Amino acid sequence: MPKASDNGEVQAANGASSAAAHAQQVLGARLKGLRLARRLSLRDLAEATGTSASFISQLERGLTGASTASLNQIASALGVSVAMLFEESRAQSHGVLRRSERPSLPPSDGCRKMLLSRPPLSDMEVYVGEFDIGGSTGSALYTHGDAHEMLVVLRGIVEVSLGDARHVLEEGDSIEYATSTSHRSENIGSGRAEVMWIIAPPTSARAELDQYTTWKPPAAR
Repeated sequence: MPKASDNGEVQAANGASSAAAHAQQVLGARLKGLRLARRLSLRDLAEATGTSASFISQLERGLTGASTASLNQIASALGVSVAMLFEESRAQSHGVLRRSERPSLPPSDGCRKMLLSRPPLSDMEVYVGEFDIGGSTGSALYTHGDAHEMLVVLRGIVEVSLGDARHVLEEGDSIEYATSTSHRSENIGSGRAEVMWIIAPPTSARAELDQYTTWKPPAAR
């Protein structure tokens, strides 16, 4: 007759095995979602990580595990942290975000940038920027990753610089460009300006998103 201690060890082993299998399934689903969001084929990701398409396929189906080195390479290729590869998606049918609860960066250069899409990001990221008169995204043009970005002017007059080109946009206007193109936005109107940025796939790492904290807007606008 098996001892009680033996039964306990078996149950613990089964529990550990089940947890490992679940983590493997989460990793596979998360990896596939991130890869497809970035429009990468199995071969593309394999070449970027020095692995094989069959290995990536087995990993996505939860049929194999990956070493720490491989996970680091995969995370780097996808532009995320290793921890984000194991985050389970929690679908929210009604993800309401109140204006007063928008996570925000501290104001800089007369611009306040707020995050509308909450981590973990999968298909896109969305931000709102509020510019004081003369405010901008900074004195220098910048790039981030190689994704598709759309800027929509919600209020005011904004000049968008793309390399050497300058585009003046008014309320309701929009512009699209690659995030790998040097760009900058500035409020050139006589009042406050507000824009929305939509980026797909996401280019921000979790460490960047963690810098956003809830901001309370002033009572009067």
